[in-house]
Amino acid sequence: MKILVSGSAGFIGGYLVQELLDQGHQVVGIDNFSKYGKVAKSYDDHPNFRFVEGDAKDLPLIMELIADCDQVVALAAIIGGISLFHELAYDLLAENERIMAATFDAAIWAFREKRLRKINVMSSSMVFESSSTYPTPEGEQLKCPPPLSTYGFQKLACEYFAKGASEQYGLPYTIIRPFNAVGIGEKRAVYDRDVYSGNIKLAMSHVVPDLVQKVFKGQDPLHILGEGNQVRHYTYAGDLAKGIRACIESDKAVNEDFNLSTPVSTSVLELARMIWGKIREDKPFQYVCDDPFKYDVQKRVPDVMKAKQVLGFEARTSLSEALDEVIPWIENQIRVGGI
Repeated sequence: MKILVSGSAGFIGGYLVQELLDQGHQVVGIDNFSKYGKVAKSYDDHPNFRFVEGDAKDLPLIMELIADCDQVVALAAIIGGISLFHELAYDLLAENERIMAATFDAAIWAFREKRLRKINVMSSSMVFESSSTYPTPEGEQLKCPPPLSTYGFQKLACEYFAKGASEQYGLPYTIIRPFNAVGIGEKRAVYDRDVYSGNIKLAMSHVVPDLVQKVFKGQDPLHILGEGNQVRHYTYAGDLAKGIRACIESDKAVNEDFNLSTPVSTSVLELARMIWGKIREDKPFQYVCDDPFKYDVQKRVPDVMKAKQVLGFEARTSLSEALDEVIPWIENQIRVGGI
């Protein structure tokens, strides 16, 4: 199968492209390097991979690339930690809508005129930002109040793009909602302004790289945003890539939506203790609480049964195992100035 992946140079994109190539697919990637600047990937010279540097809002370019593809994965978006939810409140909505409109315009054309069979839309757990139902099942986004952040609202709009294109043009889709991806490749974004937590500059306010770098840099007591009781499901990006591939390959995924996540809940404080123990086990763990950001959702707990029952997908990598991969990478990024 030949698959176009927009935003292929991003964090999840890196894991996904490698997974697709490992399974024998052909992949065309497009990215404008707006988030991290130019990056090299281990598969750049793979015979089944073609990369094009370009803007996912460039409709003629997307049409050219999608013309001979079987499916497209709409990953491209402005995304960052919760600090960006108010710093880039307008751009997160406007730019991401432009990206999504161009992607769907091209996909509708390729479905009607060429050989495209489906679009795979990368949504977010933030569509459940206002939910109070736990674990949160697929379909809850249609019942709970709409997201408060422009980022969450735009991700919900992505899902309505899929609904509209299906109803009007018959374009098949799969909606994919990853929860709290953890892995290597997540650096400080070039468009981030400086935000400090104690004496340490944040790395996009994503909790894992931020806590790891603060512990490595000797922050003691460790600064935590909020009280540390925020609940998340930290899911290894390699597992997410397998889940996304299952969404691409399975006929059962057509016109369906899936939560992709580990079933294990972890509080920020539990995460902090785990990271501290892996890096500074000789020192007693101490922490202080900083004021949280406005859109720091207190609880995200997904229902993962649909992906298991329909796709046979389960996220099997533990948080501890994921951290054993991530921590050395972040240590090196600190050394070279990437974080």
